[in-house]
Amino acid sequence: MTARFGVRRVVTSVVAAFFILLGLGIWFVYENLPRLPGVPKAPVVGVPAGALDHAPQAAYLGDHPRKSGRPAEYFPFPIAIGESGPVETLFSGPSTYPFLCGENKVTNLQPLVDNHNGEGIPVFALDEQGGQTDEVIGYSRDCTHATSVSYFYRSAVDGQFHPLEDANGDIDQVTVNGRTTDFVVRLETGTINRFFYAIAVLKGDGETAEKPNTSNWNKRLIYQFRGGVGVGRRQGNIGRNHIVERREDQLARGYAVVYSTANQTSNHYNIWLAEDTARRLKKQFAALYEEPLYTVGIGGSGGAIQQYLIAQNAPGVLDAAVPLYSYPDMVSQTIYVFDCEPLEYYFDVVAAGNDRWKEVSEREAIIGLATKTDFDHRFKILEEAVGLFDSRYKGTANGASECVQGWRGLVPLVNNPNFVHFSASYADPVAEKTHWTHWEDLRDFYGAGQDGYANSAWDNQGVQYGLNALKQGKIDIDEFLRLNATIGGWKEPTEQGGEKLWFMNGDVFPVELSVWSEHNMNLGGLDNPAPRSVADIEAIEGIYRSGHVFLGDVEIPIVDLRHYLEGELDMHHSLASFSSRERIRRARGHAENQLIWMSHKKYNPVDEALDIIDHWIQKIAENPERGVAGNKPVEATDRCFDKNGNVLAAGPGVWDGAWNHKPNGACMQRYPIYSTPRQMAGAPITGDVFKCALQPLERAIVKDTYGAATDQVVSRIDDMRRIFPDGVCNYNEPDVGRPKGPLFHQGGPVIIAGQPVNSDYRLAPEQIAGESEVEEEIVPTPVSAEAAPLED
Repeated sequence: MTARFGVRRVVTSVVAAFFILLGLGIWFVYENLPRLPGVPKAPVVGVPAGALDHAPQAAYLGDHPRKSGRPAEYFPFPIAIGESGPVETLFSGPSTYPFLCGENKVTNLQPLVDNHNGEGIPVFALDEQGGQTDEVIGYSRDCTHATSVSYFYRSAVDGQFHPLEDANGDIDQVTVNGRTTDFVVRLETGTINRFFYAIAVLKGDGETAEKPNTSNWNKRLIYQFRGGVGVGRRQGNIGRNHIVERREDQLARGYAVVYSTANQTSNHYNIWLAEDTARRLKKQFAALYEEPLYTVGIGGSGGAIQQYLIAQNAPGVLDAAVPLYSYPDMVSQTIYVFDCEPLEYYFDVVAAGNDRWKEVSEREAIIGLATKTDFDHRFKILEEAVGLFDSRYKGTANGASECVQGWRGLVPLVNNPNFVHFSASYADPVAEKTHWTHWEDLRDFYGAGQDGYANSAWDNQGVQYGLNALKQGKIDIDEFLRLNATIGGWKEPTEQGGEKLWFMNGDVFPVELSVWSEHNMNLGGLDNPAPRSVADIEAIEGIYRSGHVFLGDVEIPIVDLRHYLEGELDMHHSLASFSSRERIRRARGHAENQLIWMSHKKYNPVDEALDIIDHWIQKIAENPERGVAGNKPVEATDRCFDKNGNVLAAGPGVWDGAWNHKPNGACMQRYPIYSTPRQMAGAPITGDVFKCALQPLERAIVKDTYGAATDQVVSRIDDMRRIFPDGVCNYNEPDVGRPKGPLFHQGGPVIIAGQPVNSDYRLAPEQIAGESEVEEEIVPTPVSAEAAPLED
């Protein structure tokens, strides 16, 4: 009896321990699964009448912003403390709705009531302690805030910033303009064009909040830009850390810093709105202080994009730029990013039986982007959890690619009108009527069809995925054909369904997860190849004309700076800097105004970049007749750094490589760049061909497009014709959607640091336009599987 009771206790304990551990395991997985944001206290509950009518409209046909003028400012800057800034923009169009108010985490105040019609978010009454009650006193449609000023000091004790009124003999000291002063920052916040703005400058001698003093300002202005991928419809948040902590080192040196949430691309990607707000914020700054000696932009990712595009579209807004983790622009990133999910779906699901693709390094021959084995990507735990229910997630590849770690999930955000990750911040009727896409965010430029949905510029008609791999013998014709027959395009917006995100959608059962969004793709097979996506030509023309594509025509000094992050499969790949350089070279005949700096991630050379910019700008101010390149300081060279800040190599040629058809330079050897799926399909490094010119298969074969694989292609010509019924890409021709001729006049002076500086073009205008050389006409030759001469 005693023994039996003892055994029963042991068994009971083991079973109990098992279920406890199982419960803990389930809890751990549950807690670590990603989720979408929930419903805030103040969601958008309504919009003005007609805001979501989605009427058809033509794509933009006006002048490029580089060519068109800007209207005179009508708002009486400066905005006084307690007053709010302009709501309607100066030139970037009427306000769009819905518009989600963000948080001013400096003041912790609600937005101002501007209507009682239920438009926008509710504004709540406050109790005696200043806390929000549940009583609604009105609504804020436009999210305006009164201008406010706060002072913060850096403590010499903990190195952190605190409200000035909390100082207790611990204010840190800095040396500016040759003298020592308290490290106290005046921080002004408010709204301009419905977006938060901030101005941060060291407190001057004897100043008041209403009348700042310039004594501790070095007369240089930093315009802070920020990144992210956004589809509009929200204001964004602002906090002290967005400007004071972020630019602490520069504030300590006497720089003034300005920033607006309109210059954060996670909130929107309308470059007109970004420029409009930048102009107005600079006016607010100058009205409070004075005109700076110069304005230098700084910011990463989408913040870098804005610098390149504003420098191109509106010379004079920025005098110099320090783009971090740059891309040339966002819209041309969609060209290759939209390839990622279909290609990964092919490897993971369609070709799952081919063990080769379980080695992620093998995929580089097709996707071009970096891969890494033994890498737990950010979707790994979600895939492992759903693998209990969906066999597609069992036995997936070991490791990941940049497509997965860097870009997965961006296509639904940019392209699916039914999905946005913050939709719970809008009442259901509002969210359901809104088209949540990048195309819709810029519908004034892309235009919209009769169905009311904005047009898309994405196209893969004639794209031969894996072409270079076929030519180099890394894949055979069977794999090439199967790959290209499987991958079609993305479905039309009217045919797309919501994303299948399981826990992130808030549903435990049924278990539905699609990390590839394959239900929104056109997929096929060799017997029935998938149809490709065909872009709207007018939409492509409109996005070029509107200045959202970086054409490379920039004159100002640029230090393009990034950490080398390929080993982390970060989306901010190094190739993008060279895409920008090649666009600049193509447009201007040289790229001597752009430096490329790359560093180990443990070292940050921003201050060195600002010092070189300062020297460069001063030389331009002293000798404007020499131009930008002619005033380039001797230390203004391409370079790369190690983790300790040592310069590994510097000077001309350090970044040479396959991208410019030269042997690898010293920096390229240390920090090699990768490629993209479109480049692996034959596209140029510039990455700006939205829609390729098509050529008949026969012409492509005669031109030796397939190299050593020509015989294989000829032997399967019937399959090729089924997959590419309209022909294949001819990347020797320019983008079909790019407007013919220059979009704006080139030449004439630009204003840098208040000085007219002559533009420096080194090719004839017809060469600068970037058109490819006209090919010698080749008469197409009939080709069939029996074409023996090509098989010899």
